[in-house]
Amino acid sequence: MNFIQLPTRVQRQLIDSETVFTALESARRAQAQVRGSMFWRTDTGGDVLVRATSSASQTRLGPRNAVTEEIYKKFTSKKTEVDTRVASLEEEVESNVRLNRALRVGRCPPVVVGILQRLEREGLARHFLTVGTHALYAYESAAGVRITSGVMETQDIDLLFDAKQRVTFATRMESSSFIGILKKVDKTFELKEGSSETAVNDKGFEVDVIRRIAKDVDPHPWCMSEHEDDIWPVQVGTGEKMGSSPRFSQIVVGSNGAMARMTTIAPQAFVSIKKALSTSPTRDPRKRLKDGLQSQVVQQLLDDHRLMMGSHSPSEEVVGDMEPVEKPEIENEVISQKTTEKKAPKPGRK
Repeated sequence: MNFIQLPTRVQRQLIDSETVFTALESARRAQAQVRGSMFWRTDTGGDVLVRATSSASQTRLGPRNAVTEEIYKKFTSKKTEVDTRVASLEEEVESNVRLNRALRVGRCPPVVVGILQRLEREGLARHFLTVGTHALYAYESAAGVRITSGVMETQDIDLLFDAKQRVTFATRMESSSFIGILKKVDKTFELKEGSSETAVNDKGFEVDVIRRIAKDVDPHPWCMSEHEDDIWPVQVGTGEKMGSSPRFSQIVVGSNGAMARMTTIAPQAFVSIKKALSTSPTRDPRKRLKDGLQSQVVQQLLDDHRLMMGSHSPSEEVVGDMEPVEKPEIENEVISQKTTEKKAPKPGRK
């Protein structure tokens, strides 16, 4: 067996934690609908209702009358209601974090949970899929098992960037950089020397940003922001297949008890890709065995009906190319254009 069943009390706590965390996600989405404020502004013609989502974004909704009075009343009532609910659920989540830690419910690396939390907080989570070995944390959590550690060993996380959403992503990154976002999780993250697609912290943990091979109107090469020393995603042969696979969304728990939502590819797609990698002549021989083992354990979880096709975050919609490997430490096969991406001129980032 490549996995063991979690003890009953741990499974129960995991389910309780997921329930509270999912409720908090829902409450935060409701909170986003009433973000900012609504107030009356006195003009020369009388009071005017104003909706403000920021100091620079204010909308006049009309003069004071029965209609705008009702709009104001509903808005303030709803905002108070959802803010109270979010605060209450945040307390519940913190309580479950402590219980998770005490009962050793999770074992996902805290830095990974922190990255997923930060991407969600920055509104960037929907632009990425967690792929490679770290997807196993989502599968084992959904199945209520522990996969044997040898199958899980890795010191890097692969984040597949959705190139189709690059325009929306670029808008969100106008005043930031991806490496800067990672620094909010761990201030020691720096761009790895000689690897334009990789950030590494002082513990040696790496974050690799990958993308599909450029097609149609995809810019190539492309940087994550307009900052000079930011990450340049590297193209991988399996990127198109992973990006077009059904998504699988699951709450993962860190060894410190913290929780985050991980979105990855459906387990069937994982099995297919890993099987292909395990027999690819261009794959690092040292990794082909692990690829094969990973495909076997996930297939076993599917065969035992411990995993379903996929589960989806309520806010997400559901959305194959083998190429030679150039960078051995990236789990997905990388096409040989990394050097070109690193040295590309600034106009390539448009």
